[in-house]
Amino acid sequence: MNQSASTSVKPRLKTSAMIASIAGDDQRTENAPFGFALKALAEQRPDVVGMTADLAKYTDLHIFAQAWPERFFQMGMAEQLLMGAAGGMAKEGFTPFVTTYAVFASRRAYDFIHQVIAEENLDVKIACALPGLTTGYGPSHQATEDVAIFRGIPGLTIIDPCDALDIREAVPAMAAHRGPVYLRLLRGKVPLVLDEYDYHFEIGKAKLLRDGNDVLIISSGLLTMRALEVAKQLAGDSVDVAVLHSPTIKPLDVKTILAEVQRKPRLVVVAENHASVGGLGEAVAYALLSAGVQPTGPLRHIALPDAFLDAGALPTLHDRYGISTDRMAQAIKAWL
Repeated sequence: MNQSASTSVKPRLKTSAMIASIAGDDQRTENAPFGFALKALAEQRPDVVGMTADLAKYTDLHIFAQAWPERFFQMGMAEQLLMGAAGGMAKEGFTPFVTTYAVFASRRAYDFIHQVIAEENLDVKIACALPGLTTGYGPSHQATEDVAIFRGIPGLTIIDPCDALDIREAVPAMAAHRGPVYLRLLRGKVPLVLDEYDYHFEIGKAKLLRDGNDVLIISSGLLTMRALEVAKQLAGDSVDVAVLHSPTIKPLDVKTILAEVQRKPRLVVVAENHASVGGLGEAVAYALLSAGVQPTGPLRHIALPDAFLDAGALPTLHDRYGISTDRMAQAIKAWL
């Protein structure tokens, strides 16, 4: 086959065409906050290395790789090997930041994360793209159950960042934290919203972004951004909404959550970009039950269904499964 014929059957796809953004058309964004934050961290931390399973471009790790090629390790399409090798690197004194898709880490490499990394409390930081419903590729790529899978691993910290600021500040915090960490990574052009709320990320800390007298939304990840949009929308209907952002799902900031639920009588809603089983909603419900704290009325939950979800365009899917701004606002108004 001649070169021109070979080129014709192997078209090159631009990375940007493969990455769907969760940002609205008029939203402020930052490009690849994880990649740039890790690149900056590596300037101060010679122990930091980057590792991936053939997904550097699709987890923003290529930015680190271009800056620090001698500290970047491409392991090929072998997620179990990736996690095992990361554990070995950690034993030798390195701090590996490992990237892949959330479905591959949780479903395919779980045993290696459990046995090689978590059991020995190694400093491996796992950052995984496509958490929850952040891709339209269908169930093979939609990690709607990753938090439920990982919550059971002793000592594993789980972070679900809302936006670019959360990710930027989470990266050095992860490196400073002793032990394994799982980050639900937002990639590509990531919305920037939390800089308007005097917010700074801390592992294990929930932060009240805005107060309100009628509704308290306890949220993580993408749905904190949606909750803030809901609060602005419902203000036009004279509904006063508070938003408590809980970026660390494990360990959960139980003290702050209990204090906010008890502080004033209002509807309490937990919102998460995850299946209704095993995520933030269940963690909050257990915390309230264990402490004997009763919200005003039933504890409400906005989450993805316990089902295999459809493929398609993200805005359509978010609306269909109840995590768009409009659908969330409609649900809360119906519960009041």
